[in-house]
Amino acid sequence: MTDYASPFTWSEAPAAGRPAPAHRAVPAHRKRRAAAARAVRVVAERPSWLVAAAVLSIAIPPGTHAFRPGVQVAAGDVACVLLVLAATYLLVTRRVTMPSAALPAFGPLVAAFGVSTVCSADILASLPGFVRNAQIFVLVPLAVVLLVRDRRDLAIVCSAVVALGLGEAGYGIWQSATGNGASLNGENIRAVGSFGAVDVMAMSIVTAMAFLILTVFALYAPGRGRAARPAALLGLGVLSVALALALSRGTWLALGAAALLTLVLFNRWTAVKVLACCAALLLVAPVFAGGGSAAVLDRAGSIAGSISDPDRSVADRYHLWATAVRMWEDHPVAGVGPKNFAAYRDTYAGIELSSGSETADPVHGYIRQPLLSPHNEYLLFLSEQGVVGLAGLAAFVGVLLAGLWSRRRVRDPFWLVSVSLLAFLLVNFLYADLGGSTCALFAIVLGIVACRALGEHGPAEARP
Repeated sequence: MTDYASPFTWSEAPAAGRPAPAHRAVPAHRKRRAAAARAVRVVAERPSWLVAAAVLSIAIPPGTHAFRPGVQVAAGDVACVLLVLAATYLLVTRRVTMPSAALPAFGPLVAAFGVSTVCSADILASLPGFVRNAQIFVLVPLAVVLLVRDRRDLAIVCSAVVALGLGEAGYGIWQSATGNGASLNGENIRAVGSFGAVDVMAMSIVTAMAFLILTVFALYAPGRGRAARPAALLGLGVLSVALALALSRGTWLALGAAALLTLVLFNRWTAVKVLACCAALLLVAPVFAGGGSAAVLDRAGSIAGSISDPDRSVADRYHLWATAVRMWEDHPVAGVGPKNFAAYRDTYAGIELSSGSETADPVHGYIRQPLLSPHNEYLLFLSEQGVVGLAGLAAFVGVLLAGLWSRRRVRDPFWLVSVSLLAFLLVNFLYADLGGSTCALFAIVLGIVACRALGEHGPAEARP
């Protein structure tokens, strides 16, 4: 009678009185192959892990040549190329389909980029700008839309953004505490994370996006387990300290506007209570100010004087804005061409504009960076691509807003995350433009928003 519980077949069963054969050790190369095969299967089942890996790759330091003239490629850009290739493969093999709203959202942008490039006085110089704009605003967001297929995929990508923000926040806090951050008034106390002083605002932007996502997670935490809300609040505390030590006034303003909108949409009474707690903390903070906290208070106080008595950084920004407007007035339709702002800057700038900004940190040392952009994304579009480019951007944002409005569901955390992130981007564009390592993150975040705004599923399917 056959013993079906036996681990041996009849040919493998040991003879009576003979010891069972010892199991052979699996060679190391076979283990590596098996692990690689498992990884491929996981990625094939959940392509969103590729997006999450691209998010985490942004933390890789950009090197000392970032923000120099010419085309700069960071690790996040390479990861984004892989995302586009993966999405293209899925689209060609018909494993995914393009959303019907993709053409009205991205079509005007592509057309605007093409017109401004063709009309540029130096087409060859504008071609890298065309590719960069297409990468950030079209290719990568579309790739994210195709690779992120359901709510679990959205959770994976959003969790990767939170993980990136917490990692950068912890590193930034250590930098400020040990004097290894960027220099401010002769002291290396400014938290900049792995991006260094060459991209002084990057860490604040990354942590701000993580802060907004974690805020939404904290609002919905009671239904996710007892430890969910305390863990979310602890993470928010770490991110708050890092954001304060980043000393980035523009990010503070954009984060405040987006967070307020998030709280009001979720629950007005909750918004009132949170604002009351924040006001109480602001009243108590000066009592305990000292060291790095004194610099935070001084930096916050300078926001009120940015109009009447701007410091050098703010004054340069105002002059750059005026320079961008003068470029647009001379080239109103198609602008001076993508990537050409720096080439035309000295022609239109006044003598009040300084020749560059100064940064320093223990890793990169002292660097004088040229002012290559107006530090305002809307004015950058207007000066380099004219009314055509700004209209394309407005059409893109309009489709996203219309999609979020038509699919609105306040109790859906991913809808609220999308609204919050889009609000942050739109306000942040008033004080900054795209550049450096965070370009890849901006593109992925636009993809997250587009997933919720352009998705084929209706509001009834968006239950948490």
